[in-house]
Amino acid sequence: MINGTDSSDDPRPARRRARDAARLAEIFGDALPDTTRDERGDDSEASSSSDDWLRSQVPPHHG
Repeated sequence: MINGTDSSDDPRPARRRARDAARLAEIFGDALPDTTRDERGDDSEASSSSDDWLRSQVPPHHG
């Protein structure tokens, strides 16, 4: 389905649909990753550095 329509209902020839899809991919790139963050595993290094920064920004009276 492309934009809510079934590809068999698309009046464009298959060759043109493929060319249009390739052009969109070239312009916009891959919008969605192949796997999600929870499928890739724990990326603790990236999250810990941002957590450390956030914790260092907390004023002392907020404990």
